[in-house]
Amino acid sequence: MGLSTPLVLKPAEVAAIQPGKPGDLVVLDTSWHMPNSPRKAREDFHESHILGSHFLDLDEVASPHPLGLKHMMPAPQVFAEACEKYGIRPDSHVVLYDTHGVFSSPRALYMFRSFGHERSSILDGGFPAWRAANLPTAGGEPALPERSSYPVPALDPEAVVDYEGILVNEGKDPERDPAAFIVLDARSQGRFAGTDPEPRPGLPSGHIPHSFSLPFQAFLNAPSDGQPYATLRTPKDIRSSLEGALPSEHLQAILEGRRPVTASCGSGMTAGILWLGLRSLGAKAAIYDESWTGYAMHKLQEKEHKPQ
Repeated sequence: MGLSTPLVLKPAEVAAIQPGKPGDLVVLDTSWHMPNSPRKAREDFHESHILGSHFLDLDEVASPHPLGLKHMMPAPQVFAEACEKYGIRPDSHVVLYDTHGVFSSPRALYMFRSFGHERSSILDGGFPAWRAANLPTAGGEPALPERSSYPVPALDPEAVVDYEGILVNEGKDPERDPAAFIVLDARSQGRFAGTDPEPRPGLPSGHIPHSFSLPFQAFLNAPSDGQPYATLRTPKDIRSSLEGALPSEHLQAILEGRRPVTASCGSGMTAGILWLGLRSLGAKAAIYDESWTGYAMHKLQEKEHKPQ
């Protein structure tokens, strides 16, 4: 792979990797489904998965959150223990996939890269693309590999934005203050505008002040009859989507590294798709880990405790 590991690999590229010894290549199913979905990711894995892969539950490999939020960025020790469980070494090439095509695997890649594990990629098109290529699959629960040793890594402090950071940014005018970061919201435009309900009961819709709507589908080639799974769009097409969502001066500043950008969504999952698209353009992006669910819950709590 050379010094720089690709963010995205096609099924044939993954199949062509020839590991020299166990742990050189580790493939993980990182599928996740929305709360209102009838599908169960672990059950899907048991039914069928890439031969030799293991299932990484993004809700289990996460730090506890005071608001009860799921799949938050894990503590460094938790991340290291998960790597050891699956035989991952610091020099392992980790390939992450999901059963949608491209949905939750970018969030997993964001986690690995934020902890400095640069030898990590997603499988473009995920498990559906793997099957379409007639590559080997298996069912059941595979035996875990020999446990590895993974030193506790440091988390990139610029990778994760918290609620306090969002509040500080709200006090800045992104049109005039170059220190203000740009917030891109990956949810649907209806949820962003507050006209469609959130999938989580009791949570109001709406958006973070000064944020921009950019539904995550804008960075994906949608499933079609000829290709019934999502894939990541080309950098050129991703840039075109950004041009339609942002003022030109904001986009230019982001691409030149002069303006920070933070991706948000409902719960920090599909924000990973925006993060991946930005990374494919060479831009460094953060994720507001709590995203709209955390933001709205904080606001509801503040309203309840506000003196009358």
